[in-house]
Amino acid sequence: MDVFSDLIRGVRSHGSLFGSTTLSPPWALHFVDGAPLTLCAVLTGAGWIVPEDGPPEPLRAGESVIVRGPATFTFVDEVGTSAEPLACGEHCATPEQGGTRHRLGWVDGPGGDTSLIVGAYPVRGEIARPLLDALPVVLRVDAGGAGDPVLEHLAAEAAVDAPGQQMVLDRLLDWMLVCSLREWFDRPGGEPPAWWAAQRDPVVGDALRLLHAEPAAPWTVGSLAARAGVSRSTLAKRFAELVGEPPLTYLTRWRMTLAADLLTGKESATISDIARTVGYSDAFGFSAAFKRVRGVNPSEFRRDSLQRS
Repeated sequence: MDVFSDLIRGVRSHGSLFGSTTLSPPWALHFVDGAPLTLCAVLTGAGWIVPEDGPPEPLRAGESVIVRGPATFTFVDEVGTSAEPLACGEHCATPEQGGTRHRLGWVDGPGGDTSLIVGAYPVRGEIARPLLDALPVVLRVDAGGAGDPVLEHLAAEAAVDAPGQQMVLDRLLDWMLVCSLREWFDRPGGEPPAWWAAQRDPVVGDALRLLHAEPAAPWTVGSLAARAGVSRSTLAKRFAELVGEPPLTYLTRWRMTLAADLLTGKESATISDIARTVGYSDAFGFSAAFKRVRGVNPSEFRRDSLQRS
């Protein structure tokens, strides 16, 4: 399990295609749901993405952007458009609002010169938080990359109503997200998060894969180095240089992320159950580590999270 695969498993499309639409100017679509991540891709024509707090971003045919919530954003024909904003979200799924029978969406009818596909990605739990924290509010991906064939499939599938369509759309949206993030992290002159570059190092990458594959194992720097095939000092030095912290510090933070996910997603699990799941022999040691990393004890974290949900 590489780091990216582990983080992105908390971000999955599930019945989340807002829709595909053909637009004639002037227009202003205001996406009000504040989804954690929203993909906007222009098939033909052009427009502007206007985030709630941030500069407008032009969007041309073949290009896509990913907008990070919870702030809302608008897609307009031009900055300062005269169009009255149309609020778009899950309510757009109903036929009375222009939605289709089998997917969340709207259709403005034929004859427009700009066609758009929009899909939202719900984020469940805490696992994806390091990934979301590494992203800007608006992430742009130019045409001509690995996502182009996926976008073509999305456009073709969104244009028809067929059995199993939602499952196909969900998987295509997941594929599009992976392609987009890969290209953005690897862009020339970019500043990807430390874990992105570190996972490609032959030594640190192996260590990270081991920690994510077996987070509850009784790791020491020595045992991790032995599994990675290097000396203890070599692993400790390279890991700290590339990741920015020692291996066991990274492991503790990741264990607490997994624990936070279990505390909010599995209410029947006791603190002792969760402690054992993430590699602690007793609830006391786990609670002390959780409070050191998260600032509150596990019971307080669970209570506060459930009250907010």
